Amino acid sequence: MFEKNNIIVIGSDHGGYKMKEFLKKKLSLRGYKLKDYGTNSEDNVDYPDIIHPIAKSINDGNYKIGIIICGSGNGAQITANKYSNIRAALCWNKEQSKLARMHNKSNIISLPGRFIDNKTSLKIVELFLNTEFEGGRHKKRVEKISKII
Repeated sequence: MFEKNNIIVIGSDHGGYKMKEFLKKKLSLRGYKLKDYGTNSEDNVDYPDIIHPIAKSINDGNYKIGIIICGSGNGAQITANKYSNIRAALCWNKEQSKLARMHNKSNIISLPGRFIDNKTSLKIVELFLNTEFEGGRHKKRVEKISKII
């Protein structure tokens, strides 16, 4: 479970801006602390410019968990997963969110801002934040993810 005294890093491109603002408001009301990496409007931006600093901050150990959003969720997830200590999962339902944490020890959730509604995104994120890594047989698999062959 993610402790509320830790900071969640969050960011989006223009396709996820409205969802990001919704999540910031709802999560703040629930006691979570957030650091917003942008964007700050629906003006067109390149998602890598937002996602790289988020992924790097988690990769380097400055933060533990993040939320990233772009139109499809794919570009954001692909960008974040360029970092060796990042396990970003594209999630559009609660089951994926839960399994991303339980089985993959995901530390970033990527949301498709144009394909799910805000209410659904909040449920998915809350489950992500409140699910523990199961360990066990999944531990050795997660350890192999960052292995460069």
